[in-house]
Amino acid sequence: MASKAWLMAAGMTAALMSANPAGGQAPAAPTVLTRVAGYLPTGTTPGSLTLLPPPPMAGSGAQARDEDGARAALALHGGPRWDLATQDADLSFPNVAGTFSCAIGAPVTEVDTPALYKLLRRSLADIGLSTYPTKTKYQRPRPFTVNNRPMCTPALDAGLRKDGSYPSGHSAIGWGWGLIVAEVVPDRIDAVLARGRAYSDSRRVCNVHWQSDVDEGRTMGAAVVARLHDSAEFRADVATAKAEVIAARAKGLIPNRDCAEEARRLAAG
Repeated sequence: MASKAWLMAAGMTAALMSANPAGGQAPAAPTVLTRVAGYLPTGTTPGSLTLLPPPPMAGSGAQARDEDGARAALALHGGPRWDLATQDADLSFPNVAGTFSCAIGAPVTEVDTPALYKLLRRSLADIGLSTYPTKTKYQRPRPFTVNNRPMCTPALDAGLRKDGSYPSGHSAIGWGWGLIVAEVVPDRIDAVLARGRAYSDSRRVCNVHWQSDVDEGRTMGAAVVARLHDSAEFRADVATAKAEVIAARAKGLIPNRDCAEEARRLAAG
């Protein structure tokens, strides 16, 4: 059953909560959100238990790398990159829709770019749920529970302690979204993928995921996006989103984020 704690901590939409392929009971969604289903039929999401190795073992070189990454993240606590990671932790809409706005040079809102907005909402359900078989099997402790240092969403401490760390669902979503948005706006591919990578790494910066959690989250994000291309509906929405971003730029519409501030925060980490 998909973890209730992570769904709540992520600010997940009602669609993701209701799309639980294992049939588990999900918590009620915030009333400001509407139900949005993913693109993939139940049972067709790439299998994380097949695709991913087990998490690093204690005493291994991979675990030492994870611990080094966690120590480096702690040095960012309270700074601009920490602030961006805190913002990235909120997967609720409309907040998260603007994540790639600066990278593409256009707003990402339900009014200005509705097809792109829909792409993000619907694919979130497919990508986020793909991590759960592995998260549930291993129940890896999160870094903040090991190093006893702050993490960026302290109000969610209790829920996150009960939710497996490996792999990172947020990282899967951020990298998967980066791949999707890069297809929608190919002339900004470098900026888009850099933002998707930074978004996924925000989980390490937040002290809620190890580097290997982030890495294998990206693996699942890429796997799900590859699978999404088998959906005619997904492909049609990508094509529509391409046209609307071009139109938004032609109208002179500007990003719905403070891009100078975002750049400052990204440069800090």
